Amino acid sequence: MSEAAQPAPDRITRSTPLARYRLADNPGPMSLDGTKSYILAAETGGPCVVVDPGPADEEHLAALAAAGDVELVLITHRHPDHTEGAERFHQLTGAPVRAADQAYCFGGDPLQDGEVITAGGVEIQVLAPRGHTSDSVCFLLREDGPSGSVLTGDTILGRGTTVLDYPDGTLQDFMASLEKLGQLGRAVVLPAHGPDLENLESVVLTYRDHRDERLAQIRGVLGLLGEDATVEQVANAVYADVPASVRAAAELSVAAQLEYLRVRG
Repeated sequence: MSEAAQPAPDRITRSTPLARYRLADNPGPMSLDGTKSYILAAETGGPCVVVDPGPADEEHLAALAAAGDVELVLITHRHPDHTEGAERFHQLTGAPVRAADQAYCFGGDPLQDGEVITAGGVEIQVLAPRGHTSDSVCFLLREDGPSGSVLTGDTILGRGTTVLDYPDGTLQDFMASLEKLGQLGRAVVLPAHGPDLENLESVVLTYRDHRDERLAQIRGVLGLLGEDATVEQVANAVYADVPASVRAAAELSVAAQLEYLRVRG
């Protein structure tokens, strides 16, 4: 749970008493070191739950399937670096796959906000913090160590900040979700990308401060360019130094923030 280097993709690494992960071999500008597929279990090698099988990588999926008796598969949101291998993993294990969006369920029902699931000897509460996408969910493990843990998917990352997949994800939803997540206190953050983080409440405050700073920057740019400034014009001013590989993501964030400001006034 530190900023230490991420393990090689062929290793399964323990994060907390109830959670281990395997790092998929899909590093990139948006996936950082790769997608972390989590294995939740009360006993290593026993019944388990896999969260986000990740890409359609046979080696990765086979290693996850061999980690224990997979009872259930959970999906944090629809993006392919989390879901591409889900149907194949269902075929390999026979375990039902459940997501908020029916389109990503295989042999299982859609997840419901507030639902409590018991599988792999672990009690898992479903939270629905919209914002990154409209189907984003997190998973709260209250009994995972002294403060519990939360698998945050892409809602909170281990490094950097979350991109809002606007217009499917909105800043209004995201800010409301941060408020709710902050109420969970000092839970360990288990993100889908980047290192684990120690204190959810503190991380949420950092995220909110970052969003407030960006909104202040955009208000300043609109004051100079006019209220009808385009997404491209605002992005040129606020995100002038971002690499081309993440320029599209920056423009999505600008679009989400402009909509937020224009709705709220």
